[in-house]
Amino acid sequence: MLPPSCSIQFRPDLQVLVVRWPADAPFPQLQADFEAVLHEAQQYRAARWLLDVRRRDELTPDLAYWTTHDFFPRANQHLAPLPLRIAVLASPVRMAVYEQDGVQRDTLQYGLAGTRPYRLQLFGDEGEAVAWLRA
Repeated sequence: MLPPSCSIQFRPDLQVLVVRWPADAPFPQLQADFEAVLHEAQQYRAARWLLDVRRRDELTPDLAYWTTHDFFPRANQHLAPLPLRIAVLASPVRMAVYEQDGVQRDTLQYGLAGTRPYRLQLFGDEGEAVAWLRA
């Protein structure tokens, strides 16, 4: 397994797993990163995740599909009975791509749907993201 390209820190004061990517990475690296996130989450029984992707500008449909259709549902199963809540902290540029790119928009809408076994929400403000996670 590849070493993570992101920082992963459990915040016991918030009961939140904080994950920050300093830059873009290839799809296999990001998959390894998410597996490392799940490993840490299982160690701390942390089902509230703050994913800071503000410095990752590259959006790939493969990653979006894999996270929403495979990884997040699987992570939710591993953390049960705790419900997985994921706050994604995104840059304005990334938010604009989500709105303009049909494939990204459709995949995101799938992930945001209330019928998913996990809860996913996008934020531009870290304070709002943490408040949502703790609600």
